Amino acid sequence: MTKIAVIYYSLYNHCKALAETALASAKADGVDAEIYQVPETLSDEILAKMHAPPKADHPVITPDKLVEFDGYIFVIPTRYGRAVSQFSSFFDATGGLWATQALSKKFATIITSTGTQHGGQETTALTTVPFFAHHGIIFVPLGYAHPDILNMEQILGGGPWGAGTLAGADGSRQPTELELGLVKVHSKHFVGVVNQFVKGA
Repeated sequence: MTKIAVIYYSLYNHCKALAETALASAKADGVDAEIYQVPETLSDEILAKMHAPPKADHPVITPDKLVEFDGYIFVIPTRYGRAVSQFSSFFDATGGLWATQALSKKFATIITSTGTQHGGQETTALTTVPFFAHHGIIFVPLGYAHPDILNMEQILGGGPWGAGTLAGADGSRQPTELELGLVKVHSKHFVGVVNQFVKGA
């Protein structure tokens, strides 16, 4: 059976909501899917000053765990147009896997969250692709897999690089039903691609 890991970082629960939606969609499509958080790099003191809510009880992933999966749905918040430092630190810890090319021919896709419409969702995906390239991981974009990506009636996160949400500059905006719907479409699309490879179709 195809194994998918949904891996996320979330400070104010926006990406947690996206990750849990992706997980539910993947499971509904019949794959073995698990959810993980990347390790936190901020101290409890700093998190308290940032008024961050408690972390979810999802397990924290370690690099060695990556080899167990066929594909990864990375749910990555954006800081200044690139992945948050917690994700960068996690990626940096995979040097041993790179040395053996243990992740070659695995698959990955990216879902993002930004504070504003022009906060760097596309650049976050673009600047994460080199990590995939060095490991031999195959990047699967969302493309225009659903007409809702073309929606012009309301503010909408995401695009052809992947689904996403807009948290608002103060973090007060939560993912909309439209955005969560596109996360489901994205997850289903990704699972279909990985399944095809695993089954040898």
